[in-house]
Amino acid sequence: MRYLHTMVRVRDLDESLDFYCNKMGLVETRRWENEGGRFTLVFLAASDDVDAVKNGQAPALELTYNWDTEDYQGGRNFGHLAYEVDDIYATCQGLMDKGVTINRPPRDGRMAFIKSPDGISFELLQKGDALPAKEPWTSMENTGSW
Repeated sequence: MRYLHTMVRVRDLDESLDFYCNKMGLVETRRWENEGGRFTLVFLAASDDVDAVKNGQAPALELTYNWDTEDYQGGRNFGHLAYEVDDIYATCQGLMDKGVTINRPPRDGRMAFIKSPDGISFELLQKGDALPAKEPWTSMENTGSW
């Protein structure tokens, strides 16, 4: 047995791809549109995992867009997706610069949380050891839930 992917339903594919690809930096590796089933599947990989995902050697994130609109609730019930980043502060600043709210700032130099447009929580973890605490992160308050 091996882990293949995590599926997240999205209500607006363009808005979601803007978040996941343009803001989070994930890369689309495959897309499948099914007219009969009226859905589109988009598979994404972290930049360091693109080749491995394309070769079936690493898990992917699958966005499922059902063409008939549906309002998905309960992203919080899902839990969260976790991604390792090279520099937690630079990543969070880049996301903020792109209009993403940092729900739980990286006050500890190690961990932050954000949410997708559909309310899916993302945990961002510093690769290796935590970075030294620094402002403005140290005194930044939480926003909403994560």
